[in-house]
Amino acid sequence: MVGESSARTTGYAALAMTVVLWSSFALTSRGIGTSSLTDADAALIRFVVPLVLLAPLVPRTVRALARERTTTVLLLLAGGLPHYLVMAFGAGLTNAGLTGLLVPGTVPLFVTLLLLRRQRVPARAVAALATIVAGVVASATLVGTDGGTTGIVLLVGAGAIWACYTLGLQRTGLAPLEIVVAVCALSALGGLVLTLSGLLPSHLLSSPGTVRVGDVVTFAVLQGIGTGLLSTLCYAHAVRALGSSVAAVGGALSPVLTALAAVPLFGETIGWGLGLSLALVVTGVHVFNRTPPLPRVPRAPALPAWSPNLLRPVDARP
Repeated sequence: MVGESSARTTGYAALAMTVVLWSSFALTSRGIGTSSLTDADAALIRFVVPLVLLAPLVPRTVRALARERTTTVLLLLAGGLPHYLVMAFGAGLTNAGLTGLLVPGTVPLFVTLLLLRRQRVPARAVAALATIVAGVVASATLVGTDGGTTGIVLLVGAGAIWACYTLGLQRTGLAPLEIVVAVCALSALGGLVLTLSGLLPSHLLSSPGTVRVGDVVTFAVLQGIGTGLLSTLCYAHAVRALGSSVAAVGGALSPVLTALAAVPLFGETIGWGLGLSLALVVTGVHVFNRTPPLPRVPRAPALPAWSPNLLRPVDARP
């Protein structure tokens, strides 16, 4: 009993840290425009830092990638540089509240749509998804932003890209830390190609003297280490200690924390439009995550489940 109580305590602590780290990712993405970094600079920091920290895992990750299907690798890579840049562009046109809300909030909707032909959807889940859609519509019509609806469309698009990444996670045989290494390595390479070719501006590479050291340190800690590494480990521990349902519902709190933190950090306000959007999307995500799934039709092969060892996948049995 003591061991179980201790595990749940550390599980809740890990979940709380996960929520804070996810929120900090949305807040720092919103803050790129007020920093001395470009979107490409922030992306390079985000992916290079965890890659350096996990460099010893690169050889085994390369060998593991050789056994993966091309489509699975492409789905995983969608969650790297493409997702980051689309989210960053959208964040620059909207506000932190919407950034923290729309990207994670719309993922269940897009995952369900992508799996619609393979899986039946319970009526309760349909109602939850309808609530999420209502929240997105409310954000587009009731929340004023400098970029109009363009930023909202980009953030919803980032949610769709993350849904593709989620499907890649379900299909891959890579261990969690191998996934981090693979995504960071190829995303960092893609970021370098885009900046060196001039397709994306970079202050770090073209005029490093204009970049503030504090900005580099902030993004390296909060995004490179926090989002790129610690959030993965914390969420994995929370799922093991508390179960996926509790962890998923707890994760739905990150948009609320992001909106509240944006008030003192960016001078944003939580008007009734954003408040309504928050209530609808968070409620929809909560109900969706608490809805038991129906059996798949037709029955699909078992997907890999993760062992407590973050370097070893385990085959799930029917």
